[in-house]
Amino acid sequence: MASPLSNPVYRNLFAAQVIALAGTGLTTVALALLAYDLAGGDAGAVLGTALALKMVAYVGVAPIVGGLAHHIPRRAFLIGLDIGRATIIASMPFVTDVWQVYVLIFLLNAFSAGFTPTFQATIPDILPDEKQYTRALSLSRLAYDLENLLSPSLAAAALAFVSYHTLFGANAIAFLVSAALVFSVQLPIHKAQARAQGILRNITHGTTIYLKTPRLRGLLALSFAASCAGAMVIVNTVVYVRDYLGGAETEAAIAYAAYGGGSMIIALLLPRLLDTRSDRPFMLAGGIVLALGLTASVTSPNFAGLMCLWFVLGIGGSLIQTPAGRLLKRSAHDADRPAIYSAQFALSHAGWLVAYLFAGKIGAASSLSVAFIVLALLALLSTGVAAFAWPRRDPMVVEHTHDSVEHEHLHVHDEHHQHSHEGWEGPEPHSHPHRHGPIRHSHAFVLDAHHPKWPNCQLARPTPNLRTAPRQ
Repeated sequence: MASPLSNPVYRNLFAAQVIALAGTGLTTVALALLAYDLAGGDAGAVLGTALALKMVAYVGVAPIVGGLAHHIPRRAFLIGLDIGRATIIASMPFVTDVWQVYVLIFLLNAFSAGFTPTFQATIPDILPDEKQYTRALSLSRLAYDLENLLSPSLAAAALAFVSYHTLFGANAIAFLVSAALVFSVQLPIHKAQARAQGILRNITHGTTIYLKTPRLRGLLALSFAASCAGAMVIVNTVVYVRDYLGGAETEAAIAYAAYGGGSMIIALLLPRLLDTRSDRPFMLAGGIVLALGLTASVTSPNFAGLMCLWFVLGIGGSLIQTPAGRLLKRSAHDADRPAIYSAQFALSHAGWLVAYLFAGKIGAASSLSVAFIVLALLALLSTGVAAFAWPRRDPMVVEHTHDSVEHEHLHVHDEHHQHSHEGWEGPEPHSHPHRHGPIRHSHAFVLDAHHPKWPNCQLARPTPNLRTAPRQ
């Protein structure tokens, strides 16, 4: 199986992702130093508010962009967002008050809430082969983990020679390089897909499909389980190492590295396993691993034990997060993927926001042991919800019946739309009232204007001899 990096379009886009991630990692460090310069001892509160605004932007903006992105040429859209992010980051060294930081952080993450899911939704169009796409997901997971591990070290090395303001400039350049790499490739153009009319319905289109698709409801529950473990690691590692173990900052960094190491190992191994096995057992196993790892953390481990537990939590999180894109790809038409990926982006970050609050507030108000128990129970409950919401039998091709219907939507005159016109209805795709007769057929099933409800897959079994009708 050829590596996805053998595809020149994907190779350029992956390079754009890596460069933008590296720049963002530098900004994370620079932002902490800027907050300290502006607020002194209140820098922690400033950063906490900035992170909250980041999540608000992700949760609020992503569905809006996902619902409207199909109206905009994808390449131009991504380039514009990258240039916008570069402009915002380049403005950071000139801020003089905390409120300006808040405004810029919100705008920056609003642009990212549009860029990231649209970018992710583009990859399966470039790599239609599922094995290659799975390996691309693995590379993406590795890129995120390496950025978390290496960016602080790169920032520390850079700060030995330049001021932290220069880190903002480096990130602005990184976004411009990302825009240039996106400009260097041609992205697929999709045929129009039937959708309900109206801005509100378009904005909620992706979320509606997402929440009505059983495997994606399972993914949402498992994503919350992953956020429970990830929030404990991100929020409380320093607290545990410094206050409970009496360790230094370097030991906290090593503990973070153990978490990233577990994640990267699974990202490397999982694609080969998924070649012959389904995603569901691995992802549910990830949820169980997270619940057990969080529960074991109550034993007040020493530093070596903490590293082992963080390594296990990294494994569990990667078992869930690495295959997630495969489920999204299977659950929407090509033209609807930006909306679906945006829904996952927004809903999963809403879970992260809740998990951050639980991890921080419970740990501060009670103890870390109580926080570990609460988040372990939430992870276990979420995994149980996922097992119930995502049926064991989840076929791609489903036999189902359509009743006779008369409606209006954007369409072309394909095999399923052969009808006469009273006059010329304009160039295809065009929209006018038309009628479909009753039909029973079998195809790869996703929700859309013709398929508003998920069938009972335990009863609807594909028939080998059934004439396969084209997807409506």
